[in-house]
Amino acid sequence: MRIVFLGPPGAGKGTQSQRLLAFLRVPHIATGDMLRRAIQDRTDVGRISEEYMKRGRLVPDPIILEMVRARVLQPDCRDGCMFDGFPRTLGQAQALDQMLAEHRMPLSGVLELKVDRDELLRRLLARRRADDKPEVIRERLDEYLELTAPLSAYYDERGLLYPIDGSGSPDEVFERIRSVASQIWARDDWALDG
Repeated sequence: MRIVFLGPPGAGKGTQSQRLLAFLRVPHIATGDMLRRAIQDRTDVGRISEEYMKRGRLVPDPIILEMVRARVLQPDCRDGCMFDGFPRTLGQAQALDQMLAEHRMPLSGVLELKVDRDELLRRLLARRRADDKPEVIRERLDEYLELTAPLSAYYDERGLLYPIDGSGSPDEVFERIRSVASQIWARDDWALDG
């Protein structure tokens, strides 16, 4: 089972992704963590990525995609994985699909936590750090929503998108996530058996 887990800042994705990983028991492919580890380990990818990040620029897609490819092809990902924080753009989503198709490892589904924008702002303002200004929070949220809207449409057109109501208690939200993940899992098992 290969899934993408999407969710805006303030939706509780960090908490829910850990619970989902424990439920699915698949490797966690989080590009942010992978980049930080590459930088810390002083790998070639880490050194190149650090230069981009020092200049306040995004690490180019080819570097990110090669890093993801290397991880997905490791033996522990053979039966599935969860992509977290990737893809972030339509271009990355298309490249990921192409890469997975080349290795006959298609996505099973895309879970997207949905929370009303006003509620997201309320949550982010309540937990914000001292250096986060309300206008910066709004800008980050707007940027995420702008980048993710095309992703949602892309995956919805392919019948892979599963919107999940992210409101309520963490336990209520996880029950919805678990239910959808179980449906995807059952469908995948049926497809493999059939």
